[in-house]
Amino acid sequence: MAMNKRIKQVLGLSLALFLAGGLAAADVVETKSGARIVGQVTKIDGGKIYVTTDYAGDLVIDQSAVSGMQTDTPVVVRLASGTTLAGTMSSTGDTLNINGADGQLSTSMEKVAASWAEGEEDPQVIAMKEELASKERHWAYEAAIDINGKSGNSSQLGTALSARATLETTKDKLQFYTNYNRQKSDGVTSADQFKAGIDYSNNFSGRKSWYVRNESGFDRVKGIDLYNVAAAGMGYDFIKEDKRTLTGRAGISFRYEGYQNPLQEDTKSAGLDIGLNHEWELESSKLVNRFAFVPAFEDFGDYTVTHESYYELPLSNPKWKLRIGLSNDFNSQPGVGVEELDTSYFTRLVLNWD
Repeated sequence: MAMNKRIKQVLGLSLALFLAGGLAAADVVETKSGARIVGQVTKIDGGKIYVTTDYAGDLVIDQSAVSGMQTDTPVVVRLASGTTLAGTMSSTGDTLNINGADGQLSTSMEKVAASWAEGEEDPQVIAMKEELASKERHWAYEAAIDINGKSGNSSQLGTALSARATLETTKDKLQFYTNYNRQKSDGVTSADQFKAGIDYSNNFSGRKSWYVRNESGFDRVKGIDLYNVAAAGMGYDFIKEDKRTLTGRAGISFRYEGYQNPLQEDTKSAGLDIGLNHEWELESSKLVNRFAFVPAFEDFGDYTVTHESYYELPLSNPKWKLRIGLSNDFNSQPGVGVEELDTSYFTRLVLNWD
């Protein structure tokens, strides 16, 4: 009997010590509204306190709503001034005490910029690494299609397909693109155009960059068997923000246009290459404008202008987007019987993926 009583006493003492140890290991966060949250403070970051609890899972509390806190295991604390200290935290009134191996530092809750467990990294460092990783060189792809039709007094059927592959870092950008557009109105082909190109730019110094580009294709309605524009030059970012860029380009080009009609003289000329690219990412949409002006040196009255503007909206699946816009293709000296300006309006379904 005495042995059994002794065993019960030992077990009871062990259980009490276990429970006491469990309670001692808990952190406490007190809010200005009077709430008392018991759990484990995993980190403080961006004005938020992250707490893991047994009864409510992971909680995120606004730092401004907290009146005091206590941690029973040492953490690393970084103040807004940049001072970093490892130790336990405890509150006395409005004062937050950080008790480290080298003494105690008294501050206030609003001056705590971040905290994290010993042996882990500063959340700011983690965020910087994630941002750098997201900007590492990787391919991004885009495919788009727009189909329009009409029947009745007149008939129309059109299909446009395009694709783009982009390899981008903070320092350079490489793009491959292609587009095919075919339109029929009342049985007559009104558009039959194909193009493919490559564009590379290198941001070598601040807002300055250099670029090379080449585009080739055909336009059977305009009687062009083959055209090619090769250009190289310098660029400058008039606007360079995270969500908005405006880049101007100026360089030298060589333009070739070979015509089906033997009476139409082929174009072979060096010239200028002037461009303007604008991209603006809004809260939930995107606006893009592209413009290129290529005049010949021999005759500045001989030039081409290409332009595209569109507004892009995301669909329920963020990989799919709806693009609404227009494009213009102007040739100051077109083939015989061909209009100088072609304008297209489009509503396009776009798929993006990495």
